[in-house]
Amino acid sequence: MGNGIAQTHTQYLQSEGGMTGWATRLRSRRLVRGLACWLAFQTALAAPLASAAGLVASSARATAAPGTPDATGVGNVPAPSAAVPFDPNAIVQPALAAPTPALAASSVKALGIKTPTTAEPGTLVPGGRRQTLTFADFGALDPLQLRGTEGQNGIAFSVRNDEVVTGAILHLIYSYSPALLPAISQLKVLVNGEVAATLPVPHEQAGMLVARDISIDPRFITEFNHLNVQLIGHYTQQCEDPANSSLWATVSNASSLDLTYASLTSKPDLAALPQPFFDRRDVRRLELPFVFPAKPGAETLEAAGIVASWFGALAGYRGALFPAQVDEAPLSGNAVIFATADQRPAGVTIPAISGPTIAVVDREAPARGKLLLVLGRNEAELKTAAKALGVGQSVLSGDSATITQLNELGPRVPYDAPNWLPTNRPVRFGELAEARDLTVSGYDADAVRVNLRVPPDLFMWHTKGAPIDLRYRYTVRPTPDRSSLNVSINDGFVQSLPIPAKPASMFDLGRYFSTILPDKSADARHTVYIPPLLLTPRAQLRLHFYYDIPNTGECHGRLLENVVGSIDPNSTIDLSSFPHYMALPDLAAFANSGFPFTRMADLSETAVILPNDADSSDYSLYLLEMGRMGASTGYPATGVTVATADQVDQFADKDLLIFGGPGRQPLLQRWAKSMPFSSDGDTRTFELSDIVFRLEDWWHGERGVERAPARADLSLVSSNGAALLTGFESPLQKERSAVAFVSAAGQSDADLSSALLDADVLPQIQGAMAVIHGRSVTITSNGNAYFIGHLSPQEYMRWALSSHPLLLLLGGIFAALIIAALFYRALRSIAARRLRD
Repeated sequence: MGNGIAQTHTQYLQSEGGMTGWATRLRSRRLVRGLACWLAFQTALAAPLASAAGLVASSARATAAPGTPDATGVGNVPAPSAAVPFDPNAIVQPALAAPTPALAASSVKALGIKTPTTAEPGTLVPGGRRQTLTFADFGALDPLQLRGTEGQNGIAFSVRNDEVVTGAILHLIYSYSPALLPAISQLKVLVNGEVAATLPVPHEQAGMLVARDISIDPRFITEFNHLNVQLIGHYTQQCEDPANSSLWATVSNASSLDLTYASLTSKPDLAALPQPFFDRRDVRRLELPFVFPAKPGAETLEAAGIVASWFGALAGYRGALFPAQVDEAPLSGNAVIFATADQRPAGVTIPAISGPTIAVVDREAPARGKLLLVLGRNEAELKTAAKALGVGQSVLSGDSATITQLNELGPRVPYDAPNWLPTNRPVRFGELAEARDLTVSGYDADAVRVNLRVPPDLFMWHTKGAPIDLRYRYTVRPTPDRSSLNVSINDGFVQSLPIPAKPASMFDLGRYFSTILPDKSADARHTVYIPPLLLTPRAQLRLHFYYDIPNTGECHGRLLENVVGSIDPNSTIDLSSFPHYMALPDLAAFANSGFPFTRMADLSETAVILPNDADSSDYSLYLLEMGRMGASTGYPATGVTVATADQVDQFADKDLLIFGGPGRQPLLQRWAKSMPFSSDGDTRTFELSDIVFRLEDWWHGERGVERAPARADLSLVSSNGAALLTGFESPLQKERSAVAFVSAAGQSDADLSSALLDADVLPQIQGAMAVIHGRSVTITSNGNAYFIGHLSPQEYMRWALSSHPLLLLLGGIFAALIIAALFYRALRSIAARRLRD
């Protein structure tokens, strides 16, 4: 082979042309190699030279022109400007926060007790006001907990339509885990997703309760806002478990938000109602003064009750106060004025009245705010104007409207209140909550919440409870774990529905019958029964999708929040199988839902009995109660009747609300034998029970409220500030109810009003008589039982005899003897006929 190659090569070189080609190729290759070496050498030196040049240039810029920006643009554009704080008024954060003493138990207990109202503007400043509200005032009943590497929690707050925020300072009280690494951990304050501040977590203050004042740029704040605190937490610089228990921080609900508002001027316009008198963006309790002429008549007070119940329905969970003022308007702020052509409050300019009129006017300087005028040439027209406001506000416009015609709505039927669950058909969850509120996602998602307002007189004895046809969608688990859908009512656990995993075995029938969607979710359907004891008048159904966090351990990165839970809006709750039957008096039913008065949503079967010489304190308490009734039913009290004690006999066919203290309300003495409390001069008598009713209690057994025999004399309403709430059967007619508000002007009136609006005190009001002193409630009597509603004869006998098994046995024996006697007579007759034949 080598000889062949040599021979070929020799022959090639012998040729002249071959010789020339070879020389040319050789020179070309040397040139290319030299050029490649030069390029490689230049490339190797380019990076060090460029770095050195950059250092020299930076040094030159720093020496020659301090402050020149280092940032550069892309392309042939000017360099960006230097970074500056977005908010020039931002508070400079020190390295360490201010240590805060641990909150005393009394301070923690006091959070949220003093509810701010719309009549408390805070501190007035030029052009607006400044007010500080705690996280508890915004609805955070407990401290905010932050967990994991990116735990986040916060509050929602909103701004009234007639104001704009010009300044905001967050006073944040918090603590964090000692395990956090300060170099790579921090707390982020977010407003509507924008970073308002980043807070360090120095190890020196770990585990302590500390505080910082953080300025928030008002440009971040809009109409509806979310203020969140996010924990960026790490406990090691190596691989870490995102769900490690050492990753925590806690934000106290004593933290506060200090907002400065500028007022926006607006023209009076009925189309804007209920604004500015009530704004749904305002989380404060509604406090709206009502101004009457010197001697308001019954129909004027009925008109005021309609308006108060309308505002109460709008205020909802916030609660509403309506301080009554006679013949004088408040010095400043919004108010509602009631006037006729003959009776007008002093100091208020009333325009000419040509019929039932509703108007909004600006207050005369220096007073601020607006006045809502409810006017009529007489009291009948005044009531017509109030009805038009309550049921037809949405069609009003302009600064004034005169009602030329108001067609009365059809009569209401029992239990048809808009806020209550219908009891004649199944109710879809889509009627009770928005579809978007029925879906949650993530491992730390909150529960799906559905509010349920039910009549308190549903007879659910010896039943499983209220059936719920629950349809839901869940994320199928990759492997079997503890994931479940937990069902509860308020704080009472009901049932846990397991969330299954994808069938792994080919022999598992679920593998072939279950339908798993492309997003790894599946549908399920179960029937859940709500126990009768948990279904209170104001209940909240909570559906919590609990997904077991997979134990990924360390070095697996962040946990993917790829789980979802959704309640089908076509899920239903059905109360139609339960009759209405209940033992009264029951102040718990009254305090929580206004029952039995709210049985008719418009209060058409309710009469309010005021003292003959009623004053502003009586009017205020009456209006507060009308607001509570409206909040319960969601409908204005267009059918309520107001009368005095002298006229009470005319209303035997109505349930009675009685106002007035001893010495002012004569019915307390007149009906002394019918009610647990009576007043005669300086003697205050309350009845714990009477032996006469033992036989009736024995028949009704445990389901008829038990009474203990005793009588005593006690000074209940006096200078000590105690107030009294008592219920009893109306002496005018059987199966009609009466509730008396017994209080003296001053502190006892304030205590009674506060108790009726306090979510913590209301559950303590029970039985037939409750003594209220401050935030303390004492139940002194269960009264004499009477029953309202109807049961079928068969169901009534089953219920009554269930308490007396011996009587049931004797009844069975007696029935057997009667049947045996009938059969004996029949058989004897047949035998005698056969003998004759």
